[in-house]
Amino acid sequence: MESDRIKIIVEKNIPFFRGLLDDVADVSYLAPDDLTKDAVADADAIVTRTRTKCNEELLKGSKCQLIASATIGLDHVDVDWCEKYGIEVKNAPGCNAPAVAQYVFASLLALGFNPEGKCLGVIGAGNVGKIVADWGRQLGMRVLVNDPPREESEGSEGFVDLDCIAAEADVITFHTPYTKGTKFPTHHLLDADFVEKLHRKPIIINSARGPVTDTGALLDGLKNGKISQVVIDCWEGEPKINGELLDVAAIATPHIAGYSLQGKKRASYTAAQVVAEKFNLKLGNLPDMQYLPECVTAMDIAQSYNPMGDTERLKANPCEFENLRNKYELRNEVLFR
Repeated sequence: MESDRIKIIVEKNIPFFRGLLDDVADVSYLAPDDLTKDAVADADAIVTRTRTKCNEELLKGSKCQLIASATIGLDHVDVDWCEKYGIEVKNAPGCNAPAVAQYVFASLLALGFNPEGKCLGVIGAGNVGKIVADWGRQLGMRVLVNDPPREESEGSEGFVDLDCIAAEADVITFHTPYTKGTKFPTHHLLDADFVEKLHRKPIIINSARGPVTDTGALLDGLKNGKISQVVIDCWEGEPKINGELLDVAAIATPHIAGYSLQGKKRASYTAAQVVAEKFNLKLGNLPDMQYLPECVTAMDIAQSYNPMGDTERLKANPCEFENLRNKYELRNEVLFR
């Protein structure tokens, strides 16, 4: 006899999701490679993360009504196609923003960078970028912010163009989604032209999406001295990453900038709430996850996380990128250290 319960397919590497909806729905936990067209054909909802491409190839002919991504970004989802065919798409905005901010400043401090009096260029001022900018100011930095979509909707005050950041910033950190073919595309925001405009030999940090920075431009910038150091967590082509960039990056990690214990809980709880609301399922009371410390110090951040261990592991085992990511020991955020 066929069950009348909602069927949910969950990517099994999403932590803290097991048990949240198992009593009120038929929940299956599958490895990313097992989330095939046949596997999801009769699923009402799919809970996923960035490794599963949710597009026509996967979803055509399925009964899926909802994609709940336990991530900030949605570049793994063909949102336009899903909307056209009545599939609702939800993500977990801001869930790991404090962890990414922690990663950015812990990386700088691990490199011996003194933020006091330096200029920070923040490209992308969403949930993550706003925290990064605020913490930069708290650490004594002059902060420049670039975000064309926000500038268009809010006005130009408080925003600068990329040329200004290229000219003045000692550190440039990217916090945009990945988009192509849009009014404000973010594909290769850092390219050869941008690198050529760099004046202060900045540290470049990519903890957003791999293709936001052009790998070749990063390498050329390091070789010709336009860039002093690269901190890279998000790579073009990952999990197959560029070996040359891996060798020369000051800090190199396997897309784990947002991998905090608290961030993962927020993401899983958000995804579960989205599914429960969509299908009128009863979900137990979830713990209230605190978010941000009232203030931060360099010591707070440095004591909460040091990315050098993660860098050593990836440099020693680049072919293990995905395994290092999937089995990452989730760290505590600054507030919970």
